[in-house]
Amino acid sequence: MKKLVLAGAFALATFPAFAQEHSVTYAFEGSFDDAAFAVESAILGRGLVIDWVSHTGAMLERTADAVGSDVKLFEEADIFQFCSAQLSRKVMEADPMNIAFCPYGIFVAEREGDVMIGYRTFPEGPMQEVQAFLDEIVQEAMQ
Repeated sequence: MKKLVLAGAFALATFPAFAQEHSVTYAFEGSFDDAAFAVESAILGRGLVIDWVSHTGAMLERTADAVGSDVKLFEEADIFQFCSAQLSRKVMEADPMNIAFCPYGIFVAEREGDVMIGYRTFPEGPMQEVQAFLDEIVQEAMQ
């Protein structure tokens, strides 16, 4: 049962919430490709490894008919997933259940011609350090 709960928490943790109270988003002045390159560069420039790039926009477009929808949510949307070994260890030593938040994700999305970069928010406590870290990466990508 514990494994099932942890697996569910992991699945939910890796799915970004676009509702404003669950995410921080910034408008990006430039193309989707430029924003994606900037985010990738900011992550890699810190010596981090990108574990996975989820092409969420392409998946939503590809599966629209299968789920009976004709709504185009994004022109493009990717989520860059990664971890910081040092920061992850720190927050998990504070509370091992913070594993539910790893890997961390920064999304880049284009909707109706507007490009945005963002990340989901985290609960008060040790995870606020992760949120600040993600914001630093996003701010670097925004420049």
